[in-house]
Amino acid sequence: MLRALVVEERGSAVAEFTLVGILLTVLALAVVQLALALHVRNTLLDAAAEGARYAALGGSSSADGIARTKDLITAAVSAEYAQDVTAGSASIGGVPAVEVSVRATLPVVGLLGVQRGLEVSGHAAIEVVE
Repeated sequence: MLRALVVEERGSAVAEFTLVGILLTVLALAVVQLALALHVRNTLLDAAAEGARYAALGGSSSADGIARTKDLITAAVSAEYAQDVTAGSASIGGVPAVEVSVRATLPVVGLLGVQRGLEVSGHAAIEVVE
C-alpha cells in the first residue's frame, strides 16, 4: 500500500514547479507593471511642475509652459502622453499661480491602458517683475 502512494506521486514535482513558476512570473510582471505606471506618473508630474515654473517666469506665458511640458514628456516617455496638456491661472493661499495639468493614459498592460485615467498637475507662483 505504501508503495502505491509513492508511485502515484511521481511527476508531482514537475506539476508543482510549473504552478509555482507561473505564479512567480505573474507576480514579477505585476511588480514591473506597477513600476512602469509609477514611472510614467512621476515623469508626467515632474514635467507639469517644470512647465508651471517655466510659465510663471517673468516674460513667459501659459503657452510657453504648455510647450515646455510637452517637450519634456515627449523626450521622457512618448508624444502620445503629451496630447492633453492645459494651463490656467490658480490661487494658492492667496498667491497668484500658474497651474499646468496633464491628462494621459494610465498604463495597465505595457504602455497601453485606460484613456485619460491619469491626471496630474503642477503649480508655481507667478513671478512679478517691478
